[in-house]
Amino acid sequence: MRGLLRALAVLATLSLALVAAAPAGATNECDGLMVCVPVAGPWVVVPTDGGVPREHVEYHLRCPRNHVVGGLDAELSRRAIDIAFLGRLGSPVNPGISTSRSVVFVASFVGVSAPSATVRPHVGCIPASGGGGRVPTSFTAFQPGEPTARRVREVRVRPGSTTVVQGCRANERLVDGAHAFGFYTRRAPDAGLVRSVSGTRVLRDGRVRVTARGDAELGGVRAVVQVQAVCSRVR
Repeated sequence: MRGLLRALAVLATLSLALVAAAPAGATNECDGLMVCVPVAGPWVVVPTDGGVPREHVEYHLRCPRNHVVGGLDAELSRRAIDIAFLGRLGSPVNPGISTSRSVVFVASFVGVSAPSATVRPHVGCIPASGGGGRVPTSFTAFQPGEPTARRVREVRVRPGSTTVVQGCRANERLVDGAHAFGFYTRRAPDAGLVRSVSGTRVLRDGRVRVTARGDAELGGVRAVVQVQAVCSRVR
């Protein structure tokens, strides 16, 4: 009996040690996936203007080649951040049908006010196994597909001003554009660092043109601007 109690005490001690050793901010993008490659994005700046309609930010995160998105998670610097992702229609809802090699996160701030707000997206990537297509059920209607594609460019922001231009391919036309600023830091950037970057976006002549500006406060911090061109593939 004493031996059993001693063994139980040892197991309890080991369990407490394991709990203490687990990282406090661990994310769950790979939970339940047998084979998974975790990919983390930067801390993406979320607008906090609080207007109506509320402003949002879109960030495009990609898996390695021959992988599809199998899980998602995010870290928030503030609770009042509403975050979702753009998924494709289909049944059943699963990797390879609802998701592809990349995913677009959409985040907005829904609080009253804040000096800054950031979100770091995470995806769990699984080997692509290939998904079957769906058979059309009617000749008078179209099944939901992928009429648009996102052409993405991401460059580093340094002190000073730089212009980033992204367009569509020859057989596509521009229908929308987006840009986002991000910081590759271990912790969420403070308000001063968030304010050290700014930019303006213009859609003109079939291209998205973003002028990004960085203050001297950037220093050695790796800050990036991601420019997205949303392109129609349907004529």
